[in-house]
Amino acid sequence: MNKPLFMHIVDRLSNEVQFFRQKKDGLGRLGLSTLQKCTAAIRVLAYGFTLDAVDEYLRLGSTTTRLCVENFVKAIINLFGDEYLRRPTPVDLQRLLHIGKFHGFSGMIGSIDCTLNDINVLDRSHVFDDIINGQAPHVNFSVNEKEYHLAYYLTDGIYPKWATFIQYIPIPQGPKAVLFAQRQEAV
Repeated sequence: MNKPLFMHIVDRLSNEVQFFRQKKDGLGRLGLSTLQKCTAAIRVLAYGFTLDAVDEYLRLGSTTTRLCVENFVKAIINLFGDEYLRRPTPVDLQRLLHIGKFHGFSGMIGSIDCTLNDINVLDRSHVFDDIINGQAPHVNFSVNEKEYHLAYYLTDGIYPKWATFIQYIPIPQGPKAVLFAQRQEAV
């Protein structure tokens, strides 16, 4: 996560969510900072750490870390949910397509791997509701003079062979396959 985004989240949480404000204890000593609480929650969520994995690094016990994670998730949904936990708008879709094209993948709207979306919950993930219901975003692009009308995601090998998932090449054979695999890994 880049620093300006992290600091924006920290600022919003400290200003709008009581739990994340730094408080004094009964003796007047300052408690945990907003940075400590946010860092603990993000590290646990981003890296799949156990709750006690940040205790020495951030000086938080596992119970406090659990509270940080619970409050962080609720706060992020409340503060940013309307903007980021929704279906992509046409403007969003165009931005995603532009990013995909910049990386050499016309028609790509994202890259999904098992670290971002567990295959065991794929059928329950809101990310793919439209795809499962046959309502994937329709776009127009061409590759090698062939027209395509369905956006796609680059995926690793654990995902089903859906038309909207372009899977990686585990052992690329030949220069074209090697180039494709290198580009896909870079995204």
